[in-house]
Amino acid sequence: MTTTPAVVATAGSDDPAAPLVLLLHGRGSHEQEILALSDHLPPSFAYAAVRAPIAEGGGFAWFANRGIGRPRPESLRETMDWFRGWLDGAAPAGRPVILVGFSGGAAFAGGLLLDDPARYAGAAILYGTLPFDAGVPTAPGHLAGVPVLVAQGDFDNVIPRELLDRTWSYLTGESGAATTARRDPVGHGIAPDARRALAEWLSVLQAAPHS
Repeated sequence: MTTTPAVVATAGSDDPAAPLVLLLHGRGSHEQEILALSDHLPPSFAYAAVRAPIAEGGGFAWFANRGIGRPRPESLRETMDWFRGWLDGAAPAGRPVILVGFSGGAAFAGGLLLDDPARYAGAAILYGTLPFDAGVPTAPGHLAGVPVLVAQGDFDNVIPRELLDRTWSYLTGESGAATTARRDPVGHGIAPDARRALAEWLSVLQAAPHS
């Protein structure tokens, strides 16, 4: 069972009522690297970059996998439960929480969203796959109305193309999510245009009335 204390780096607003954007780094990376993304995003949000709990490759990972983009279900469940334990203490119910994940962090963000769609005000799945066949629901209509941003690179040779295509198809179709989707002529990295789209998407999300 994961008992690692959460290591969190923060930026942006210090207003405890500000919407909280959780920045989830890729496999082998760390919280400080993904926190730099906040420099390009609206300052009215609070940003928290959390370090994944599994040491890997000089950095950290969110789950053990069966291959790139394919989490082991038991590992994903353990780390999601660990993360929710931290989140429920850090962000009381009623405070909007938005997930932004890159690569392996995108799969983890997708797992969290699919596991409990009502907990989050939205999720950005950046250059990664949803965790299909990993113990979280992916039924038709499961994300009905949930704001989602999905961004992919045309030349991404890290995440298997079949998983990128399956993620795109699910989020823009049968999931029922309110999805904004874009592909850019880049590899496995956040394109400047996608970064600007993320900032715009967050601003629209903040302006929308919350139920």
